[in-house]
Amino acid sequence: MKLQRLWQPAHPVFWMMVAFNVLSSVCAWALRAVALPYPVMLFIALVALGNVAGGLWCAWCLLQGESPKQ
Repeated sequence: MKLQRLWQPAHPVFWMMVAFNVLSSVCAWALRAVALPYPVMLFIALVALGNVAGGLWCAWCLLQGESPKQ
């Protein structure tokens, strides 16, 4: 498996993967930095986990697809 397949800026799935990872990082920061009520904290944690799953799915799609054109 070549990790070079992850770096495909011309592919829209690459940008979806980046967005999912940024959103999960923002959610993790919010959970640590801001004092939130428990239900809100639980919701943000679930959103962060969903973003991680979405980012992993996008990475898997990029790894399974065609190799990038050089």
